Amino acid sequence: MILMTGTAIILSLLAYFIPKQLTRSEMYTTSLFAVVLNLVTDIFLDLKWNLYGYFDKGVDWENLIAILGIYPAVNIIFLNFFPVAKSLTKKTCYIFGWSIFGVVYEWIALQTEFFYHNNWSLLYSAVIYPILYLFLYFNWKIVREFFT
Repeated sequence: MILMTGTAIILSLLAYFIPKQLTRSEMYTTSLFAVVLNLVTDIFLDLKWNLYGYFDKGVDWENLIAILGIYPAVNIIFLNFFPVAKSLTKKTCYIFGWSIFGVVYEWIALQTEFFYHNNWSLLYSAVIYPILYLFLYFNWKIVREFFT
């Protein structure tokens, strides 16, 4: 619980105080997308197939702190510093850097029992994280193209 609460506070403060490259509407809509993407993913992988979860099996209030306190902040920080005008190589390295961060954080979360695995492994996460970060990026491009 300490890891999750501390992470939510630190990332939220960081997301709030960093110099913004995103508009308010971009932060709002992309953060909503990040939360919905997480919820849909968790509905199937956690609740339906019981591959992993937070704290204990099933739904509990602590999940909301993780979902609402961590995912929007990560989304804002990730997109805010995304190297839009840089080469494909730099974009790829950026996404893989964040993916490595995600896997390391997940490993720490496993050690502190904030997160658990059942028939899931860090290898699966290492494959999925770049795809999830690409979804965040492409959603932002759509938001930027159509709504700003």
